[in-house]
Amino acid sequence: MVRTEEFEELRPLLFSIAYRILGSVSEAEDAVQETWLRFDASPAEPRSARAFLATTVTRISIDVLRSARVRREEYVGEWLPEPLLADPYEDPARSVELSDSLSMAALLLLERLSPLERAVFVLREVFSFGFPEIASAVGRSESACRQLAVRARRHMDEGRPRFEADRREREELAGRFFSALKEGDVDGLRTMLAADAQLVGDGGGKVPQLAGAVAGADKVTRLLASFFPLLVELDVTLEPRQVNGQPGAVFRDRDGRVLHIWALDVLGGRIQTIHSVINPDKLGHLGPVADAWAVDEEARSLRSARRRTPDQ
Repeated sequence: MVRTEEFEELRPLLFSIAYRILGSVSEAEDAVQETWLRFDASPAEPRSARAFLATTVTRISIDVLRSARVRREEYVGEWLPEPLLADPYEDPARSVELSDSLSMAALLLLERLSPLERAVFVLREVFSFGFPEIASAVGRSESACRQLAVRARRHMDEGRPRFEADRREREELAGRFFSALKEGDVDGLRTMLAADAQLVGDGGGKVPQLAGAVAGADKVTRLLASFFPLLVELDVTLEPRQVNGQPGAVFRDRDGRVLHIWALDVLGGRIQTIHSVINPDKLGHLGPVADAWAVDEEARSLRSARRRTPDQ
């Protein structure tokens, strides 16, 4: 019973470590479950349950990431992390830092790192583990871990924007953006997008998806203005939410099923990137998933009907 209680107390931390290493909710949950099985089967009582569990989930996550990288190289279209609506590991004293490390932009930067660099960066920079603990977790010397941490930090710093908006500014901008989207305010949408704004969609080849990233404020605005009114007529709803610690939204079909998820990157008072996850395999943990093909077909039929009767 004691082990069960110790594990359940640390489960949120273990999931948060695994998710940041893997970028996948399902794989992180599997890693945490495997960690429990090894903990429960261990004949000896570890001196520190936290150290044992963190080491175990890190090593499992590194192994999973190495095999996942091959699959991601063969992925159809753009690959995005599985969206997370809430981080189960909450540390009020470091909530901003933790949410920033959870963002789509940060997770995509982490994809540039080797599995070892990624694990060391997550443990050190996000969760403030000491180098002796990190060395034990990844099976390297402390000196090697320090070098891995330096390289990882350099790669991450090179990819990060030089100026980032604070949380309140991001949320206020997102609120205005979603209001303009609902109201069909095309000019308003355009003014809130950066000149080089992008809309990046991840369908995994399993649903209707963009051929590639749509770049440029005008192109993104035209795309949004062309499809969102159709979705409204099909009773698709937009529910503003925090997605990966950043402003975002959940789109649901008329039956309340999840159609897709948006996460917004904000930079310099403008929306830089809209990450749209529509791959059903990445949405199942959020509840029942909509039939995106059916919604797309219905939207196309509605658009064709409009073209045949342009005066209506």
